[in-house]
Amino acid sequence: QVQLVESGGGLVQPGGSLRLSCAASGFGFRSYDMRWYRQAPGKERELVATIFSAGVSRRYADSVKGRFTISRDNAKNTVHLQMNSLKPEDTAVYYCNAVSLNRSLIYWGQGTQVTVSS
Repeated sequence: QVQLVESGGGLVQPGGSLRLSCAASGFGFRSYDMRWYRQAPGKERELVATIFSAGVSRRYADSVKGRFTISRDNAKNTVHLQMNSLKPEDTAVYYCNAVSLNRSLIYWGQGTQVTVSS
């Protein structure tokens, strides 16, 4: 059974930090590109960060460059999103996503809420 389980969300003040984690199971994690998306109320789901299967190449949305860092541990089947200098506009539900190399299989986690507010 495929599972992506996110954790680490919560309430943080502007300027603060959070580290999201996604634990993967039930599929060949090392052969999947991993992504974090987010969706704020009333807005479309937005791709935040991508880390490719080998863990070397990363891509970020312009809105989070320099503040967020995506990483993965292929030995532990986990992917992380370190979020620093958080802003109120970062408030959203954050989703972990896995995509197979041939793009034929896509899996989603259930999401974790991040709220940035004073």
